[in-house]
Amino acid sequence: MNTHTLFVEKKSTFANEARHLLHDLRESLNLANLESLRLLNRYDVEGVSEEAFSQAATSILSEPQTDLISRELQISPDETAFAYAYLPGQFDQRADSAAQCIQILTGKDKPTVNASQIIILTGNFSDTQVSAIKSYVINAVDSHEIPVGTLMGRPTLQVPSDIEILENFLTDSPEKIRKAMSLAMSEADIAFTQNYFKNEEGRPPTLTEIRMLDTYWSDHCRHTTFLTAINDIQFGEGSELIKETYQIYRDVRKKLNRDDRPVTLMDIALIGMRELKASGELDNLEVSEEINAASIVVPVSIDGAAEEEWLVQFKNETHNHPTEIEPFGGAATCLGGCIRDPLSGRSYVYQAMRVTGATNPLTPFSETLPGKLPQKKICQIAAKGYSSYGNQIGLATGQVAEVYHPGYVAKRLEIGAVVAAAPRSNVFRGSPAPGDVILLIGGRTGRDGVGGATGSSKEHTDTALENSAE
Repeated sequence: MNTHTLFVEKKSTFANEARHLLHDLRESLNLANLESLRLLNRYDVEGVSEEAFSQAATSILSEPQTDLISRELQISPDETAFAYAYLPGQFDQRADSAAQCIQILTGKDKPTVNASQIIILTGNFSDTQVSAIKSYVINAVDSHEIPVGTLMGRPTLQVPSDIEILENFLTDSPEKIRKAMSLAMSEADIAFTQNYFKNEEGRPPTLTEIRMLDTYWSDHCRHTTFLTAINDIQFGEGSELIKETYQIYRDVRKKLNRDDRPVTLMDIALIGMRELKASGELDNLEVSEEINAASIVVPVSIDGAAEEEWLVQFKNETHNHPTEIEPFGGAATCLGGCIRDPLSGRSYVYQAMRVTGATNPLTPFSETLPGKLPQKKICQIAAKGYSSYGNQIGLATGQVAEVYHPGYVAKRLEIGAVVAAAPRSNVFRGSPAPGDVILLIGGRTGRDGVGGATGSSKEHTDTALENSAE
């Protein structure tokens, strides 16, 4: 089947997004010569008939009451246009939702849908100003500019080769291996792995084995920073209260017979819980082999009925690094990560909190640090990402606080937290046993999801997505 193309533009009365972007560009880039701006969504759909596409054009891809649609793009000589789309492999929610809806409409196979945006500017611009506009609008970490007339069809799929055996892994230096494979694990971890495969397995590892170890040994999964042994602590002048608090921690460790364990940030954070549990004051903590959200048992009476036990679960996530480089997806996944843990614990997530930090969002675009997005853009797009995920499941966020401080200029703070609950009688806790069938349920991960745990544990560049594993 042929590829069908549709251009969708809001009628002038409803073009709020275009007006907002026009004002933003004028203000942020000091573009007094920017007269007007049009914003179009383009859809390239493959795998449906002309009749089905015509139906989808007015019922799925546009809203006739508010949108203008066309099969051809009209650009006048006095207008400047550029188009951009997500990088190959980056998950595109707009395109995926459109494909699912069209599949429901036709009742047939899911079509291929590619989405892109087109910006049309009116005004007398220099090449430098046009480049500045493109840099401001297009986030190079997840998107790229495409020719305005490009037809985005079905991507070419490559047949994966056999899993590579890393023949030189046992002989190359840890430093060389870490650099060549861009691993998140330390050189000491690599040396440990080399020793294991050489002396225990007697063979070189496969690429899959090393990537798996790199994921589970990353700072994101293993909490390397928080589990690092602290051998020497010095207190500066004026830190008497901190010194007293640390001594209380040491006293509690001794009382709990934990002096044979290393002092770590994780141990300091959890010592209060351990003490309460040892004293019997934390007798309502639910203990199971599942480690998802923190769960406590609470007696609940509904409308005067007899009390029944409920599980109340708490979960929080930080997504500082992902939100810094890709604000929408980073902030959305921050809340999503919070939601998924109690949800997997069979609880209903009913309230949330968001705490964020940024430097002054009114900082001029010209003062943005090299390689970073403008603070204003991070703040605005992150807010859209967070609300997008929360609104899709109807989650109420009762507390939203954004702190502006110069300390957040290098990296944003993005914290989400949720509370969930369910009757205890509705929740089954079990332990996996040999012979059990494991079902992995969920959407396919795009290239942007490959190496997510290791990616947040090491330095990123503008080409991080393009160079990810297939």
